[in-house]
Amino acid sequence: MLKKLFRKFLAPDSNDTVGASAPTLISAKTHQLDNGYFSRNSVQVAKRLQEAGFQAYLVGGCVRDSLLGLRPKDFDVATSATPEQISSLFRNSRIIGRRFKLVHIHFGREIIETATFRGSHDDTGKNNDRSAHNDKGRILRDNVYGSLDDDALRRDFTINALYYDVSSHNIIDYAQGVQDIKDGLIRLIGDPSQRYLEDPVRMLRAIRFAAKLGFTLEAKTAEPIRQLAHLLKDIPAARLYEEVLKLFMNGKALKTYELLQEYNLFAPLFPETAHIIASGSQYASEIVRSALKNTDERISANKPVTPAFLFAALLWPGVPVRTTDIQNQGIPAFEASQEASHWVLHNQLKHTAIPKRFSIPMREIWSLQERLTRRQGKRADVLLAHPRFRAAYDFLLLRESAGEQTTGLGQWWTEYQFADDAKKRSMIKEVANQSGTKRKRTKHAPRQRKPRTHTNTEN
Repeated sequence: MLKKLFRKFLAPDSNDTVGASAPTLISAKTHQLDNGYFSRNSVQVAKRLQEAGFQAYLVGGCVRDSLLGLRPKDFDVATSATPEQISSLFRNSRIIGRRFKLVHIHFGREIIETATFRGSHDDTGKNNDRSAHNDKGRILRDNVYGSLDDDALRRDFTINALYYDVSSHNIIDYAQGVQDIKDGLIRLIGDPSQRYLEDPVRMLRAIRFAAKLGFTLEAKTAEPIRQLAHLLKDIPAARLYEEVLKLFMNGKALKTYELLQEYNLFAPLFPETAHIIASGSQYASEIVRSALKNTDERISANKPVTPAFLFAALLWPGVPVRTTDIQNQGIPAFEASQEASHWVLHNQLKHTAIPKRFSIPMREIWSLQERLTRRQGKRADVLLAHPRFRAAYDFLLLRESAGEQTTGLGQWWTEYQFADDAKKRSMIKEVANQSGTKRKRTKHAPRQRKPRTHTNTEN
């Protein structure tokens, strides 16, 4: 349907790098969108800004997704008003950001992100309070304001340089974005190498959009990525954490992973896991793929997904490898696994920050893997009552699905959870018999008390 609507309107395909061009106005009769396709609050924000005498449009992903028949999750507004002017119009707003100053306008749980039109950086060698670059050309601060035309050329991809006017219902297309939607292409605006140097995260965004939308990377957009992938090492770990969540929690995690591997972008995010996979570990590859497939299935079924479980799977390949190395030094298994877990997490935090609210339960999931093997006496019931048991049990099944041999441990726990008391006692007894020996009490030598030392305080 979209193809029929756009065919009479759109210019011929072009493989040239997209740059400055006269905008194309797409009428509501052609694109058939109206304000009902967008968040009511976002429409109100744009209208209020227009009524105050400013230009204001819905922009980017919400326009793109609406044209594709998808339900947008976020709604952004671009305007000629400065952050301070926006804030003065909306009491429910807050100016945020230093690198890229914008305004969050709060409507309960919904946040309408509102940004001032960005302008070009004429002198990239000069740093000031509005514009700053590092020696590699990466933009450190981007608060140079400009016109609507300037803002369109500052957008990353053509499919995101689409502006919807809530008053006229027209779409303003500056970079043949609708044509690229029709053709299923992810195309950068401007010179790809330069745009990646300005912000290496654009490489991750290109992959995310390609996987999410089922699009193809345009040749010139794809060409520099493998050679520039290392630039992600310079991106703050906290920012990469947010990008990882967007990459793997959008319902297309497995496809995203395959594209990241294809373009050498997985290693900068998860270097230890990438190294183990590259060394030929089929187990490491399978556990990552199984976890991502499971994540996609849960999102498709509207089931909850926690970043703790996702990170536990993505980082797990390094834990058994490191545990083995430590055990070879004479350290007991449980202590070795604890030390290995700490080492893996500590090294990962240099690349991708993981908040404690997720890293702590992730460590618990790992720690419980060894405890799941110890079922004698009352241990099984105690473990069954543990708040992280279900996540640890699911993780055990994930390990088995990746090919790890656990001598039926997953099946045992599956049966034990739903067994009656008599069956549980029978299963515990069978485990004890299989171990061959009963645990003996160890007699400890009497504790030697140290003689109490008296201090004479008298003069």
